[in-house]
Amino acid sequence: MAATKKAKAEGEREVLTVAGREIVVTNPSKIYFPETKSTKLDLVKYFVAVADGAVRGVFNRPMALKRFVHGAARPAFFQKRAPEHRPDWVKTVTLSFPSGRTADEIVVTDAAQLAWIANLGCIDLNPHPTRATDLDHPDELRVDLDPQPGIAWKQIVDVAFVVREVLDDLKCPGWLKTSGSRGIHVYVRIQPKWGFGEVRRAALAIAREVERRAPKIATSKWWKEERHGVFLDYNQNAKDRTVASAYSVRPTTDARVSMPLEWDALRSCEPGDFTMSTVPRIFAERGDPHARIDDAPCSLDPILELSAKQEAEGQGDAPWPPHYAKQPGEPRRVQPSKARKDGAPTKTAARRAKHPLIVIAKAKEKDDALAGLERWKRKYPKAAYHLAPDDVLVDAMRGRHTTWTRVRVNLRAVPEAERPPQETPDPDYDARVEWAGTTPPHEKEDE
Repeated sequence: MAATKKAKAEGEREVLTVAGREIVVTNPSKIYFPETKSTKLDLVKYFVAVADGAVRGVFNRPMALKRFVHGAARPAFFQKRAPEHRPDWVKTVTLSFPSGRTADEIVVTDAAQLAWIANLGCIDLNPHPTRATDLDHPDELRVDLDPQPGIAWKQIVDVAFVVREVLDDLKCPGWLKTSGSRGIHVYVRIQPKWGFGEVRRAALAIAREVERRAPKIATSKWWKEERHGVFLDYNQNAKDRTVASAYSVRPTTDARVSMPLEWDALRSCEPGDFTMSTVPRIFAERGDPHARIDDAPCSLDPILELSAKQEAEGQGDAPWPPHYAKQPGEPRRVQPSKARKDGAPTKTAARRAKHPLIVIAKAKEKDDALAGLERWKRKYPKAAYHLAPDDVLVDAMRGRHTTWTRVRVNLRAVPEAERPPQETPDPDYDARVEWAGTTPPHEKEDE
């Protein structure tokens, strides 16, 4: 599909012919994955090799550009608006956000456009669940299995099969892929007849039903301090949320891929089996397991009936992401650790915490925050001894252009007499410095 024109190289660039168009790859030898020595050109050629499947995963969907211009080892930044200088064959659509703002976002429909955005440093692809032809009605419901710290792959797989069982009972086929990190995504193709609120509510119903069937290993609880096992992130279906698509490369040291799979293959694989170097061969040999994903979209009605049944039993709405306006019927948006015993929210230091959390570190770089955690553990070894993996909460917090990292510790397993006090975080990064000269938003936790 791609041919390299070495004769056209001018300085640090190469020209590929993809789908009949010339794609200029700038800085082709730039290392994007230091541990594997994979370059920017390797990334572009990877997407060309799997273009049939990768384009299917994003076809005609608005896409936020997550750009790793310095490679996978450095922070990315999100670019919602399409670059002003782009070929006329790179199409866009105007998208509206809950904030009221609008942006012209890239819409990929062929391999040339895919290669063009890969050259911008887009390691993973982040499409919306709607098509450019109907931005108000998603045709994709996303079940996101997000394992908590310390959860083994086997347990994540077990939860995925419970998801499949629930979807089968609801007459909605589930299309499976690895997340490319530690989790699993299950997609449901639906008829584009329902709005974002209804699709999110349906995803919440699925999450609650999975939790009901497997309460020891799965949870639908939004607040991190209440989670255990595998969290089913229903809020990935709220408007303006995106998920890494099929065949996306993820910013891991091994250049791991979000890989579509047949259900029969799930128990015999590991997430690390699928990388930028292994997937092209697998794709060439086996084809795309999602090749027929668009053939038979299902109705959301059975899932909404389940949601209505849950509501009649007392399970109303659940918390929305923090940067959304308060929604009708949504419960109080307050973390359990910040609520008084009587349930009323409070900001006083005398509150009684259901989950005793303290903030350990706030840093622009994740490694610096984790280094602060290690210093805290050395300072308080008795408390650290009692911590389980899921008692350490590492949160990606949204800054102006990138994320920063907050580390908290849940002291629920630490005897009360041995619980360290809340101290000034080390380090104590103030994200508001990014907003100098502007009005900073509220801190937003990227759950």
